[in-house]
Amino acid sequence: MATVYAVLLTLHNINRWLVLVTGVWTLIRAVPGIRRRSPFTPADRRPLTAFTGTVHLQLILGLLLYAFLGMQGAPVFAGASNVGFQWQHLGLGVLAAITATVGSALSRRTPTDQGKFRVATTWTAVTLLLVLLLIPWWRPLVRLFTV
Repeated sequence: MATVYAVLLTLHNINRWLVLVTGVWTLIRAVPGIRRRSPFTPADRRPLTAFTGTVHLQLILGLLLYAFLGMQGAPVFAGASNVGFQWQHLGLGVLAAITATVGSALSRRTPTDQGKFRVATTWTAVTLLLVLLLIPWWRPLVRLFTV
């Protein structure tokens, strides 16, 4: 069972970096689009879709880890300075998935191209802020197949 935990934790860790990279990629594509008054193309939509997908995958991996640890009776986030961090991590993870989904959906429905860029920028920035708040910074930043 330790192998399953190590694999899930490694995937969760690697995907964290994908979430951050795709979020920054989305902002790099969206922020200039607000000012240059260009059309919102599929190339502008792609990073937002990738960002939303990686956030959802991160939530699923996190919930699997949480369920796995719960079944083992193991403490979640042992060594955290804040006793309630596990609930903050879980709650902010769900909230980040919601904000990423809302941003993606609203950017599709917004009638103007500048509005699409603005919505994508705003909701991606909010989601990235939540993600940065929920990362356990006291743990190793790269964790490959170790518990």
